[in-house]
Amino acid sequence: MSERLKTSNISNEEVIEDLTKDLEMSLKTGEGDFVVKPDASGDEKTSWFLFSSFLVPSASNTFNDETEIDSKYEDSDKESDSDSIDETSLKDAEMNLTEDEKAERQVIAEELKRAGNEAFKVGDFDRSIEKYTEALRICPLQYTTQRAILYCNRSASKMKLERYKQAIKDCTRAVELDDTYLKAYYRRAQSYEATDKLDECLADYKKILELDPSHKEAHAAIIRLPPLIEERNEKLKTEMLGKLKDLGNMILKPFGLSTENFKLEQDPESKGYKINFKQ
Repeated sequence: MSERLKTSNISNEEVIEDLTKDLEMSLKTGEGDFVVKPDASGDEKTSWFLFSSFLVPSASNTFNDETEIDSKYEDSDKESDSDSIDETSLKDAEMNLTEDEKAERQVIAEELKRAGNEAFKVGDFDRSIEKYTEALRICPLQYTTQRAILYCNRSASKMKLERYKQAIKDCTRAVELDDTYLKAYYRRAQSYEATDKLDECLADYKKILELDPSHKEAHAAIIRLPPLIEERNEKLKTEMLGKLKDLGNMILKPFGLSTENFKLEQDPESKGYKINFKQ
């Protein structure tokens, strides 16, 4: 099995591509069975069964890590060098600074943040990103709260421009600096939902409720999202299994067989699969 197929962070088309590349025909005649065990961790979500070198995802796979992002976000989410923050270089540059010099830089960063806020208010989101980035490049690393705010503010500007992947990265950096930063979790949840990462979105809303049990949007989200996740998972599962069944029938057709010749049963104890074959 290819390493890529062991993860669920792939699209249906990539699954089919891997299968067609690696597929070899190996059939038993008469009656028999093939037994395949789940992975070493016993996690059903990542278990796969082997059908004559024909890989089919298990029925329990929920496809909930990542779904394919709509192509409309791809170009707008490419991070440019103008937005990147090299914190390793910042750390090296700060080694020879005195505390007074660091304090001066912190003041400059605060002024740049205010300029970014003003640009955001008038809808100049590109300029606001530029100013927040300048602030992040000068604000000393020791001022973690201020840096978390800068990352979170920059994420808001990127969300306005539908650069959701970058917004997620900025929010993630913000909560790494301050794991109680509710606004960063909220903006990340919104960006996750915009990119159809509903499981991650739900996780962030649950975290928000831990920080603020009265958060109305989070309460609504934990009721609204689970049915959407279930519907998406079922749709993906049906689509993938349908494509794999079509591929299996195409390969078995020259042998006068089809996938209907194979009956799949799961062992309730081992969680492995038994495939009974009948001519």
